[in-house]
Amino acid sequence: MNIKSDKTIILLLILFGSLFNIQAQPIKPMPAGELLLNLKKLNVLGTAMYIAAHPDDENTVMLSWLAKERKVRTAYLSITRGDGGQNLIGSELGDLLGLIRTQELLAARAIDGPEQYFTRANDFGFSKNTEETLQIWGKDAVLSDVVWRIRNLRPDVIICRFPPDARAGHGNHSASAALAEEAFKLSGDPTKFPEQLKYVKPWQAKRVVWNTFNFGAVSQKPTEGTFIQVEIGGYNPLLGKAYSEIAAESRSQHKSQGFGVPRTRGLRPEYFVHKFGELAQKDVFDGVDLTWSRVKGGKEVESWINLAINSYNPENPSTIVPSLLEAYKTLMKIDDEYWKAQKKKELENIIIACTGLYFEANPNEYSASAGEKINVLATAVKRSDFAVTLQKIRLVGLGKDSTFNVSLGNNELQRISFPVEIPKNQPLTQPFWLAEKKMGKGMYRVDDQTLIGLPEKPADLQAEFTFLIDNQPFTFSSPVIYKYTDETRGELYRTFEIRPEVTANISDKVYVFANDQAKEVEVTLKSGKSKTSGSVSLALPAGWKSNPASIDFNLENKYQEVKLVFKVTPSSTTPEGTVKAVIKTANGTYDRGILTVAYDHIPPQTLFPLAEAKVVKLDIKTKGKNIGYIVGAGDDVPMALRQIGYNVTILTEKELNEDLSKFDAIVVGVRAYNTEERITYYQKKLMEYVENGGNMVVQYQVNSNLQKIETGIGPYPFKLSRDRVTVEEAEVRFLKPESVLLNTPNKITAKDFDGWIQERGLYFSNDWDAKYDAILSSNDPNEPPANGGLLYTKYGKGNYIFTGYAFFRQLPAGVSGAYRLFANLISAGK
Repeated sequence: MNIKSDKTIILLLILFGSLFNIQAQPIKPMPAGELLLNLKKLNVLGTAMYIAAHPDDENTVMLSWLAKERKVRTAYLSITRGDGGQNLIGSELGDLLGLIRTQELLAARAIDGPEQYFTRANDFGFSKNTEETLQIWGKDAVLSDVVWRIRNLRPDVIICRFPPDARAGHGNHSASAALAEEAFKLSGDPTKFPEQLKYVKPWQAKRVVWNTFNFGAVSQKPTEGTFIQVEIGGYNPLLGKAYSEIAAESRSQHKSQGFGVPRTRGLRPEYFVHKFGELAQKDVFDGVDLTWSRVKGGKEVESWINLAINSYNPENPSTIVPSLLEAYKTLMKIDDEYWKAQKKKELENIIIACTGLYFEANPNEYSASAGEKINVLATAVKRSDFAVTLQKIRLVGLGKDSTFNVSLGNNELQRISFPVEIPKNQPLTQPFWLAEKKMGKGMYRVDDQTLIGLPEKPADLQAEFTFLIDNQPFTFSSPVIYKYTDETRGELYRTFEIRPEVTANISDKVYVFANDQAKEVEVTLKSGKSKTSGSVSLALPAGWKSNPASIDFNLENKYQEVKLVFKVTPSSTTPEGTVKAVIKTANGTYDRGILTVAYDHIPPQTLFPLAEAKVVKLDIKTKGKNIGYIVGAGDDVPMALRQIGYNVTILTEKELNEDLSKFDAIVVGVRAYNTEERITYYQKKLMEYVENGGNMVVQYQVNSNLQKIETGIGPYPFKLSRDRVTVEEAEVRFLKPESVLLNTPNKITAKDFDGWIQERGLYFSNDWDAKYDAILSSNDPNEPPANGGLLYTKYGKGNYIFTGYAFFRQLPAGVSGAYRLFANLISAGK
């Protein structure tokens, strides 16, 4: 296999998928049963594309059945990365949550078998209809992305998870179906999105179908349209699992959503409702030739593959390598570039497995900076008796290669160390869709057409291993990837990162100034290489001042950190803006921070956001000082409250067993009544705290999976609903303008609801006891008023407040009015 240039390698990896998973992982072992399954898959030439809106929308049983029973190339196109949801494992929200869910989807696909793709669309939160969703995303932009993926993948069948109407339950859901149906009609038209034709050809799928759904249960037989039924709950003896068992393992990777599910077994009927294209009579692939007959010259390839299948010995798979090599040579002669590229990739994986080849290239550190010198250890081993020669190793992008012509003995490990220097123009390693500012609220900016839709960018630094297998040359690529050992989890891998020479992290996302007094802004510098020195200063809004103006630093060791403190004084004329750390060294100017998202179930993910924070000069008064806080899911509210001068104590079981009267208020975090099982044991004590004169503020809770509390979550009954106001600019009306919540200590006006982000609120109450006062009212366009977003009652000597308004989003974002209103909730009765 001849490679023309480094650029050619990367383009092929992007358009046709890398030889291995794009994510940072080694060669995946292929047990005997799976190897035979993949051999049989070589003789299936068909593609299915499943389309839905979010991570977790996909029918993982269906995906597993398509990939491992029907053996077709299968892809899941999630329109978004799930950025707008809540996080049950940490505090990351927005872009960072989308980063986590991207990795969770890749982990899921590694189990159930399909490929994973996305569009540039941002999950901006709950939407009530298709029109709103497409307006926010930008219909033409996201439609072009769906057409792009169809033209790349060339599916025979497109499968939608949702209908394009209100039955989908979410505007993002219905929009995914509407986009799929329109893209089906446009992808074969060369006049539509012609800029894509530089890389791909128009493609017309055979049909679009809707895989009907029933939230929380097995699909029910459709009551409309023309449909076919399929049975997808079968057992695969080669894998030792039913497709529903595989799907359970896959779905359980969605840990940030708390979607661990049990393995199920038995029959699983599903349905495909016809939407567009040729009507299927009995099978979703009716009219599609799934054999090598669809490719001129393919029957000869098939004959060699059949010979390999019939001769396969699971105890010695290398015996079929000669047949596989003949199949490979024959494959290279066919003219169909799509199926040649796809089957070449599959065939190479099987040849690697049958010869027992394993190879990788590992740097001696997990990161480096431009111009830094490192060592890369390349290793190769062959675990079979088949003759294989290692001819050459080339480090693409690092300017290193070596010729060996070493005959590999059975299980004899070859180790070659390369001293290399990182190029001075080497780009930073970070998620490509987060590298630039968004294209507005609804879309990420990705300028490189070839990257659009990929879960990750292929590694910039690749190692090419050239082997001679029975006198036939093969060049396989593997990312330069860091390998390490964790004492509890064993051998692990993570992306090799190119980092800035030095980064700066500002300690808080938002600094709120309640008066004219200076506040300390702490900046943590971290070196990306040894012997780094220079100065750092703060770029501030007009009229804001920093003392000192700049600070010199000298970091002797790599990864060394130093904390520097500036005192920032607010302006009397510029109420808010951005503070940014600017670093100057002899090598240049830097303005990036560093953030690594690390959980045990995904590889560490590092990005380099701008080293900045929001600063707000706020006209705010507070009463009370000591706050007890019961943390919920994805909750940064405690940090925000500290910004305006409160002493916040996180209430664990230890603190909840102590005297609560010392707290001026107790705040319950979002979804705490859903996620914190032990809160039920303290509900009576919390109500006694209120009755004795305490002030309790409960933020939004989900109406399903609430902890079972006989008396409810409040002192008097109220019911939670799915009512929400998704338009953040929606008018907010004062139902009780005289209420203490709107007047003390801050006078709340309509202006305090300016600048809110993502939504007004969610899971409002829709039924409450007469003892509660409904304080605010709001609604989305053309909907009735939702009055249950802020309920207030006196209880004994104290005050109880429930709010579905989305303070958990507004406070970390520095929304001024949200701070003023929340200070009033905390201060009620003080």
